[in-house]
Amino acid sequence: MRPRGGAPWGAGGLRALSSGGAPEPFEAIPSLGRGPWLNLLRLWRRGGSQRLHLRMQEAFGSLGPIYRERVGTYECVNALLPRDAAQLFRAEGAFPRRMGIEAWSAHRRLRNHKCGLFLLNGPSWRSDRLALNPALLSPAGARRFLPLLDAVARDFAAALGQRLRQSPSGAVTIDPHPLLFRFTLEASSYALYGERLGLLGGGAAPGGAQRFLGALEAMLRTTPPLLFLPPPVLRLLPPPLWQEHLRAWDTIFQHADESIQRIYRAFCRGGAGAGAGGGPGGGLLAQLLLQARLPLDSIKANVTEFTAGGVDTTAVPLLFTLFELGRNPRVQRALREELRAAGAGAHSPRGRSHGPRGAEPRPEGAEPRPEGAGPIPVPGDPQALLGSLPLLKAAIKETLRLYPVGVTVQRYPARDVVLHKYRVPAGTLCQVSLYAMGRSPAVFPHPERYDPWRWLGPGDNSFKALAFGFGARQCIGRRLAEAEMMLFLIHVLRNFSIEAVSTEDIPTVFRFILMPETSPLLTFRSLA
Repeated sequence: MRPRGGAPWGAGGLRALSSGGAPEPFEAIPSLGRGPWLNLLRLWRRGGSQRLHLRMQEAFGSLGPIYRERVGTYECVNALLPRDAAQLFRAEGAFPRRMGIEAWSAHRRLRNHKCGLFLLNGPSWRSDRLALNPALLSPAGARRFLPLLDAVARDFAAALGQRLRQSPSGAVTIDPHPLLFRFTLEASSYALYGERLGLLGGGAAPGGAQRFLGALEAMLRTTPPLLFLPPPVLRLLPPPLWQEHLRAWDTIFQHADESIQRIYRAFCRGGAGAGAGGGPGGGLLAQLLLQARLPLDSIKANVTEFTAGGVDTTAVPLLFTLFELGRNPRVQRALREELRAAGAGAHSPRGRSHGPRGAEPRPEGAEPRPEGAGPIPVPGDPQALLGSLPLLKAAIKETLRLYPVGVTVQRYPARDVVLHKYRVPAGTLCQVSLYAMGRSPAVFPHPERYDPWRWLGPGDNSFKALAFGFGARQCIGRRLAEAEMMLFLIHVLRNFSIEAVSTEDIPTVFRFILMPETSPLLTFRSLA
């Protein structure tokens, strides 16, 4: 994997902040493109919006670690370096604001739906956020979901194991993308609603679930061409694009509303007191109804956003992680050894407090431990298990470095801020390019390597791992997503070996989230 668009600005550009002197004016920031509407046309032509992350990476390579551009009615400053992300964090103010998605807001207005956290700003955002943080972002709140997520991950491994046993060769080679979507929809539904959908049995997905997955794909695919358009222009769009976008959101809302109504009826009948895995009480929705910190329409708006945002955003990083482990067997073996050590530590008299701080790679040429001895035993307590696997957590961080779900993090600074060596006025849209940062040799040595150990060393990694954002507006589902991905990988790695059919780099496209242009084929073999 070769990094594109290197850093010709070199050390001189990196010294700019420490060279002293007054900041240069905003107008001195290097500019990209010929004009706002020509830039927008470039994004529209030949699927240019799907190359947004690559276009930004190339621009940094030619213009330096900061540049500005105008696209349609937007003017934005794009930054690359972690130190500039830190500056934006310090200037985000009490009500952090990021770039809105007018197409999504327009749908809410047309259908008279309330907005959730993702689209809210100002005091209304802060009110909802403070009410939701205890249930989702606090450690105690996130722990409630671990038994549910662990049960779904175990069921996924069991279903895949059954498929392997039916194979004469004892192996299957598949595109895992559809299975990962089923897993993440099953897991998110269980966490949000306390309900299982039955998607892991291997048969056809129920009609409602299949329609929902299709609507998610359509919504994500039609969002990038609409990103930089003002409200009046949306109404002038070619009818197929805008109507497909509206229909996709309608289907997503219908799917969420059916589940919400079902759980709400159970709640009104007094059935929301069940524990995790024991019915409606195991899910987030029932908790929010019991806590009564938000009005019902705000609960519905936010749970609908969580429903839409809890599938692709975990399925795609899991796909990239499986691919990287499949073409990096050394990393895969080290993760499996970390699992073995965690299991042994949990069952030893000394307990897991003496478990590993991160399995080290075996010396080159050393024989790997035999992998045909059956599934690796692990502790039954998912919370204890997650706390003893630093290398696995670092592997997810490394995947998100190379393949960030969102290719940028945006803020409108609440006050004037100096980025690199330029003064940027308050209220200017600023973006930190996560894709370009993750592949920049100025930020990460040997960025082309999949190397989870880079996150476990003594170096300064501040503002380098921003896949979930930063500050008060970081992703509220962060703990849930991290736990879901870790538990999935635990149960896959303890039961199966993974091989990539091809070790060539995967071309990626931007469809509001970063996705593979074509899914990789992977071969799974049982460790039994």
